[in-house]
Amino acid sequence: MSHISTVRIYVTVFLVLMLMTALTVYAAYVNLGFMNKVVALAIASFKATLVILYFMHVKYSSRLTKLVVVSGVFFLIVLFGLTMADYASREWLPVPPTLR
Repeated sequence: MSHISTVRIYVTVFLVLMLMTALTVYAAYVNLGFMNKVVALAIASFKATLVILYFMHVKYSSRLTKLVVVSGVFFLIVLFGLTMADYASREWLPVPPTLR
């Protein structure tokens, strides 16, 4: 199955990406406390989703391609989760006196 996207779709997606980039820069200068990283990651995730769907043509691809993309994202989430669990649990072990 082949799908040809119009130039209007590409221009619209490009303009939304530029708007989100400007929003990211603006959010970097606003003090949101611990939410700064959450907002930046949310905007970056939205931008990555647009790139994957439209510029990588996943939106109009087969179910198998969509499954591969979802599997990759799931694997990435699992890896980040394991990394963050390791990072968060490092304080649990006592530090030997020789390393203080």
